[in-house]
Amino acid sequence: MANVKIIQEKQQAVEEITAKLRESSSTVVADYRGLNVAQVTELRKQLREAGVEFQVLKNSLVRRATEAAELSDLNSILVGPTAIAFSVNDAVAPAKILNDFAKKNDALKLKGGVVEGKVVGAQEIKALAELPSREGLLSMLLSVLQAPMRNFALAVKAVGEQKEAQA
Repeated sequence: MANVKIIQEKQQAVEEITAKLRESSSTVVADYRGLNVAQVTELRKQLREAGVEFQVLKNSLVRRATEAAELSDLNSILVGPTAIAFSVNDAVAPAKILNDFAKKNDALKLKGGVVEGKVVGAQEIKALAELPSREGLLSMLLSVLQAPMRNFALAVKAVGEQKEAQA
């Protein structure tokens, strides 16, 4: 009886991980070996504030979930202690937070992950982390859209001032 219950719990865990892999806009896999409790707590706090779910999961369960989610290329990095950050809303947030934390704490190593359904390596995760945030990108777009109007207004003002100086 106990074995049946354990098997059902594992199957349920695999289903939950599979759903997270499918629903997430990005998933980042990291090796957390060497971090102390205070560091892990601080990392979890930063991720939680950004709406990112961070879990330490058994590699065997994650491998079964990657097979079900058709992301079996991810299995090659599922070696050793593995922590996974899932983000549904912001594809950049987990990569940015984990990369920044890894810069300050050498013990945290990015292994790779999944971005928009595509398996990527650690270098791609780091490149994603260097991108500006969604708000930063929107403000850049807004400034690009406003530039022509601003330049036109400055030109009209300069012409008006020139006419005024001549009069």
